[in-house]
Amino acid sequence: MHSAPSAASPIEPHAEKLRLGYLLWIAAVAALGGFLFGYDWVVIGGAKPFYEAYFHLTTDTLIGWANSCALVGCLAGSLLSGVLGDRLGRKRSLLLAGALFAISSVLTGWAFSFAAFIAWRMVGGLAIGLASNISPLYIAEISPAQWRGRLVSLNQLAIVCGILGAQIFDWQIGTRGAHLFRGSLSAVAWNAQYGWRWMFTAVAVPAVLLFLLAGIIPESPRWLMSRHRTADAETVLTRMGGHNYASSMIDTIAQHLQHDRAQATGWRELASPGMRRLVFIGIGLAVLQQWSGINILFNYAEEVYRSAGYAVNDILFNIVITGAINLVFTLLAMLFVDRIGRRFLMLLGCASVGVVHVALAIVYHLHLRGLPILLLTLCAIGCYAMTLAPVTWVLITEIFPNRIRARGVSLAVSALWASSFLLTFSFPALTAAFGQSGAFVVYGVTCLAGWICVRAFVRETKGRSLEQIEDATAHGR
Repeated sequence: MHSAPSAASPIEPHAEKLRLGYLLWIAAVAALGGFLFGYDWVVIGGAKPFYEAYFHLTTDTLIGWANSCALVGCLAGSLLSGVLGDRLGRKRSLLLAGALFAISSVLTGWAFSFAAFIAWRMVGGLAIGLASNISPLYIAEISPAQWRGRLVSLNQLAIVCGILGAQIFDWQIGTRGAHLFRGSLSAVAWNAQYGWRWMFTAVAVPAVLLFLLAGIIPESPRWLMSRHRTADAETVLTRMGGHNYASSMIDTIAQHLQHDRAQATGWRELASPGMRRLVFIGIGLAVLQQWSGINILFNYAEEVYRSAGYAVNDILFNIVITGAINLVFTLLAMLFVDRIGRRFLMLLGCASVGVVHVALAIVYHLHLRGLPILLLTLCAIGCYAMTLAPVTWVLITEIFPNRIRARGVSLAVSALWASSFLLTFSFPALTAAFGQSGAFVVYGVTCLAGWICVRAFVRETKGRSLEQIEDATAHGR
């Protein structure tokens, strides 16, 4: 029986010669998957009133299904990503995601039946599911320990930029597109006929860019070594940090792979006694990120702000403000995640988002409208963007051993999309039964439960290589 490799020093050796420009470049290309994920996921928020009018959606069930059907594809894509990531590699999986984004965005935008709209939204969800797994996984595997938190957070920054891009494009199309292109149609009629179509179609441009650039970046050196392509992995690592860095990392990764090959691998190992705790943590973090309730403020932004008394143009502008706040606080998260650490930020996020949700519940209960709701939603989004949003992705890509990382991440992110579907689909029914106030009480209680679980089960991972995290887990540290 092989013993686990011993932990090394906290910082990877020879890391002082890292080519950070090159690392940022390949991480940014991978993060394009995050940008597409963010845009395609949130574009529906601005398009919602227009495609609902076009397809004559009037019941809560149809509205909820149209808004959440992509998440079924997200779940399928996430489950497939573990197998595809291992068999095709991280790079070719990104190529596949880019192709699916490009095709689905055009065909969703130019769907002329509700059934076709649903089908192509689900294909787009498949692309989101792939990208949401492979992009942070690839970045984590090419990142040195001391930069991994910031580089993986680059994926979250790209998601946020995609969200903001979708919100700005929705706003511009919804307010100015009708004026420029409507011809004899009224602004409302033009948006219902054509405006929402261009909102979806626009994602094809960055999707093609991802497809082209993903062909240039190198494959993950850890995946290459798992396929016995040591020379190729050494070439990639040398370009990242020179010969000494490459030699050191090759030895470390090889040592762990030798240990890993003596262990069971694949889906079955995720149910083994040593892995169940990690699976529980990964799934718990994923569910917490969604049921903290913030994504309701993106996917149902139009409904939330309409209930607060805002008109359509003001709603679209408010949605852009939420995206800008999201971007600013994500940038702050990138400054703190490798300094303060993951665990503290998760605890801070659970507490702060929970408090704001309780305040929102009180505001809705008192029937206040306008500015108080806008300010509180911005506070919630800011707290979430600096804590739960990026740090969840960092932790999920860090906690699993090399041999099962792709499948472990796949399972955790699949739980994220399943919980996101339930969150999005249930919101109309939840508000119908308990009102906006009751819905935010539910999300506040979830944040409290999340705080308790993070404090009890999540360990700090900052400053450690992926192999060092694996060693610490094996020894219960």
